[in-house]
Amino acid sequence: MTRMFSATPGRLVPGPYRSLFAHRTFRRLLPVFALSDLGDGMTVVAVAWLALALGPDGGQGALAGIAVAAYVLPGALGALILGRWMRRLPARQLLVTDSALRAVLLGAVPLAYVAGLLTPAVYVGLLGTSSLLHAWGKAGKHALFVPLLSNDQSLTANSVLSTSLWSATIAGPALAGLLVGAASPAWIIGLNAATFAVLALQTGRTTLPPSPEPVPVPVTGDAQRGLSILLRQPELLGLLVVTWVFNLAFGPVEVALPLFVADNLHAGAGLLGAYWAAFGIGAVIGSLALSAARRLPLWPAMLGIIAGHGIGMLPFALTHTPLPSVIGFAFAGLIYGPYSALSITLIQAHAPAGSLTTVLAARSAVLLTASPLGAALGGFLLDRTSAPAILIGCGALMIAIVPISAVALKLSGDHRRRQQPLPARAQQGAPPGAGPAPHHSRHFDGAEISHVK
Repeated sequence: MTRMFSATPGRLVPGPYRSLFAHRTFRRLLPVFALSDLGDGMTVVAVAWLALALGPDGGQGALAGIAVAAYVLPGALGALILGRWMRRLPARQLLVTDSALRAVLLGAVPLAYVAGLLTPAVYVGLLGTSSLLHAWGKAGKHALFVPLLSNDQSLTANSVLSTSLWSATIAGPALAGLLVGAASPAWIIGLNAATFAVLALQTGRTTLPPSPEPVPVPVTGDAQRGLSILLRQPELLGLLVVTWVFNLAFGPVEVALPLFVADNLHAGAGLLGAYWAAFGIGAVIGSLALSAARRLPLWPAMLGIIAGHGIGMLPFALTHTPLPSVIGFAFAGLIYGPYSALSITLIQAHAPAGSLTTVLAARSAVLLTASPLGAALGGFLLDRTSAPAILIGCGALMIAIVPISAVALKLSGDHRRRQQPLPARAQQGAPPGAGPAPHHSRHFDGAEISHVK
């Protein structure tokens, strides 16, 4: 893996990676992206674990769910109501502004803890306000390199960024699990604030070189316009809906897993970090597998990922030992690994160049509502049922998504064929009354991906 991501060209480095790392700006910014990913990886453990320490007896689960939701959900609100101002900023400034806000507010968590002012309300307020611009910051991050890269490099770049994120999911929780034994989770959140400060500083100092082909970076509309673009793309609309439900089903896991470790396995934050590290190891392997795959059947692949993820959650039924559920969670990560990079690449391929940041922000705004709502629901249920029941229920819901989505896709395809004029069908070689049309393929950023019409 080290050789694969080496910036020095060599025969052992695949061609797409050599071409990608030939860009000086990409090489310069990737380390600070990885650092901030590591900080967020640590908060996977720290946010929920600190909420469990602050929550009242009998209400720890509810506070954990609210805290996890607060760290994400306001980003959706920011994407929807701040478009009038944020749309005028270039991608770099979007990323710098979001990173600076997170650095300041997350940095206030350990300060309030030392001063004895970190009540549940203050904690949730700081987490929520810190995430207000995160949809725009995430959009700016993915749009930042568009002027630098050719179309056939986009999938590789997305794969590298996704791999960085999942690599941090390995190291971040494991590191947080070790640190919790020596310091309060509040200080781990403070370390995450420091990584965002570094990201803001380095990105602000970086000057993007002129693009050989002018690709507008400033946002040309607000998040609602981006959503309207998504709604006009049948493939992207279907993917958005399925992904939203998938994320909703995963949301309770982030709240139930800490209590599963503490109450059912009678272990500490170190084991919680090991669970997330196992998930991250699987996700990194899955993300790397995407870059090697040149032909992927879109909908079968997406639904297969969701079903496989659900199957990986079922071993949480065994509570006498952590080994089966750790293996299952690692399998869930392995299956999920390619999902994010493939989805982002499809967005980049379909969105108008001048509206790319807007579309990405709108997509993030929609998806950001799913997992936090699931987490809040999971926290509510945790005070009324057991953590294993919630974890298994999440897996069962993911599995149930697959047949429901398959039926919906079949009905949608039949409806679209009935609405299609007969001459157009004849041109496709489909006589009136014929069955489903064959799969077609399109090229998305150098990767040929089949999709169901």
